[in-house]
Amino acid sequence: MFFVKNAKYKKGRYYSIISLETNIEGKIYSPRSIKIEGLATGEIISRKEVAIGQDGKVRANIKARNIVIEGNFVGNIILLGEAKITSTGKLFGNLIQKDTLLSIEPGGLFRGKNIITDNDEIFNIDDKRIVSNIKIKPRKILEY
Repeated sequence: MFFVKNAKYKKGRYYSIISLETNIEGKIYSPRSIKIEGLATGEIISRKEVAIGQDGKVRANIKARNIVIEGNFVGNIILLGEAKITSTGKLFGNLIQKDTLLSIEPGGLFRGKNIITDNDEIFNIDDKRIVSNIKIKPRKILEY
């Protein structure tokens, strides 16, 4: 299930939220869904969904079940499920999936490669493994 704007919190469903004007650098792991409205750099691993809000700017390697991009993203994504780029979303990087489950709304931007693979090992979501050997160097994310 993808995030809905102004989503209500339901019993038993938790979100990790990086709010507007918050800047995080490093490795983030959550067994729950993550919503990013601020700035994040590094590595993000979620057993559920990752949502980058309209004001969110992310420069990272991500591994998750699903992703919704409403803001700006630079890096690599490994997904077991669906990827959605909204009309305000921008993805600069590679998207690695088991099946092609990608939707891009009119106005959304995807510049990179959509790689389909049947290598089940890379889709294993484990907080102890690195997502990619590619280093993401912190830069001014506001430029993207």
